[in-house]
Amino acid sequence: MLRQADDGPAVVVCNTCRFSAEERETPEGVRGGAILAAALREAANGTGVAIQEMRCLFNCTQHCSIHLRAPGKIGYVLGRFEPTAQAAEAIVDYAVAYAASEEGVVPYRQWPEGVKGHFIVRVPPAGKLVAD
Repeated sequence: MLRQADDGPAVVVCNTCRFSAEERETPEGVRGGAILAAALREAANGTGVAIQEMRCLFNCTQHCSIHLRAPGKIGYVLGRFEPTAQAAEAIVDYAVAYAASEEGVVPYRQWPEGVKGHFIVRVPPAGKLVAD
């Protein structure tokens, strides 16, 4: 069931996510996750942040979801994005700052507007917990 993936900084995008809260796919039959994945690949070109696709992050009520991860860093799940180039640029801008951070914590003042309000959960790295 699992397959290998590079373990550097990555945005894992659900390529089967709904297009929106109301619609499963576009009139042409394309899922929002697939559209967001394509926009993320374009936005991430040359940044050093990998865009990795997988089917279903099990976050279906929060359409267009991503998981941001890197070894030894806090991971984040974000969702409720519109599958647009602007959303992809905000996600990648945040991912670049995240990759440059020591533990995966980006100061709020550095967050792109496009990711604010989209965080769903943070996940501590294996063997660690977030300090009080």
